[in-house]
Amino acid sequence: MKKTYVTSMPDHIGAFLKASRCFSALGINITRVSYNKAVDTHTLFIDAEGTEEQLAKADVELEKIGYLQNDKEKISVVLLEFIIKDEPGSVTDVLTLIHRFHFNISYISSQENGTDYQSFKMGLYVDDPDKISEFVAEAEQFCRVRVIDYNSSEKVYDNSIFYNTYVMGLSRMMGLSEKVKQELLVQVNIAMQTLDEQGLSPYRTFDSIGKFAEMLAESKGDGFLPRITEHKIGEETTLTLIEPPCGSNTMILNSRGKLLFVDSGYACYREEMMPILHRILPEFDSMPKTLLLTHADVDHCGLLPLFDKVITSGKSADCLKKEYLGENGYREQNPLHRPYINICKILTSYEPADPSKITVPWEDRENLTEPMTQIGFFDFEELHFEVYEGSGGHLPGEIVLIDYERKIAFTGDVYINLKGLIPKQAQYNQYAPILMTSVDTEPKACAEERKAILQRLGVGNWRIFGSHGYLKEYNVSV
Repeated sequence: MKKTYVTSMPDHIGAFLKASRCFSALGINITRVSYNKAVDTHTLFIDAEGTEEQLAKADVELEKIGYLQNDKEKISVVLLEFIIKDEPGSVTDVLTLIHRFHFNISYISSQENGTDYQSFKMGLYVDDPDKISEFVAEAEQFCRVRVIDYNSSEKVYDNSIFYNTYVMGLSRMMGLSEKVKQELLVQVNIAMQTLDEQGLSPYRTFDSIGKFAEMLAESKGDGFLPRITEHKIGEETTLTLIEPPCGSNTMILNSRGKLLFVDSGYACYREEMMPILHRILPEFDSMPKTLLLTHADVDHCGLLPLFDKVITSGKSADCLKKEYLGENGYREQNPLHRPYINICKILTSYEPADPSKITVPWEDRENLTEPMTQIGFFDFEELHFEVYEGSGGHLPGEIVLIDYERKIAFTGDVYINLKGLIPKQAQYNQYAPILMTSVDTEPKACAEERKAILQRLGVGNWRIFGSHGYLKEYNVSV
């Protein structure tokens, strides 16, 4: 059994030795350690492996010596910018106010800029959120004040409790529980350690994670404003295209009274999607529900638990089963991507689908050498698709469906209409490449897949529905 301990240790010689002796005495093996004094003076992450009984005893021993972090501690650091007159003694009023509120300063940065005013940035330790609001109100009586979020342009200003402060901000935005917050804390540390071992600066990445969380939060509730359009794609078939601000599209095919969903977006938008689905399909709760999954990325699989049957490729089924069993899915098998995918799953409340709901109607072929390989056919009422599996350029198990008679193609994330994204979608799509180096597992292979799709389209006017953005109208001439 494995467990991650987030310990708060005194900054003196022998602190880690004391914890190590505790584990050793109980016969527990330490499998990972992460500590970076430049980031956080006290927080040490320890992955330990032992029996349930051994780890339970370790909990008691570490708590006795005061090494386990107390979730009740609400101390955090707030970074403020004060715009004050560039003249002798002008900062005295600010410092006097800080002293009166009994705040400690963890960070100061100031430099004249050739104007009559100077920007003072200060990090303040705060143990009561109400105090900072009162403090800012008083400070604004004699200067302009701005609260600054953690961002890539600043050095690490909180050198003692960075992880808690950063994770607390993400958790507040997404309304995460204490239990989930602890797991997020661990994954943020793993991301930091991964970047450190590569010799990379964490600032841009952590800023992107923060902006990603902000976008997710802003798009909830009244901010969930998907573009919804309807398209007639056959004599008896319509397609409803739902394009949310964040995450994959959801398509609803309605043909001869039968329904088929394609992809399902993020789990965190379940409350926002349900009224839309009920408006489009008043009988949604009681009807049998089948979904076709183009590939097993978290932003496509969020609502899979709502469906009775999920149709997908063999590799995608294998990926979903691994996640359900608590193993690494395809994205997490890349150690560079793993912490960011886990952070995304936590922030979006992802829950794996029950494998018993998953059906694979096509042969699962290993070692695909062509960019696109036909693996079978798929019929839905009057629609007749040829099904192609990609070589894994975007993600292993990705499928593309082409109806040659009606000149319709469903291309997942292999081919999307970048010019057809709504502004929020375009903004959202900026962050995934930063977090994971690339949204594609093998970018060159994915480029070949896109070419292969277009080469397989026959002469005529085509409508291509990707999993992000509006439909793409594409003409193939003789």
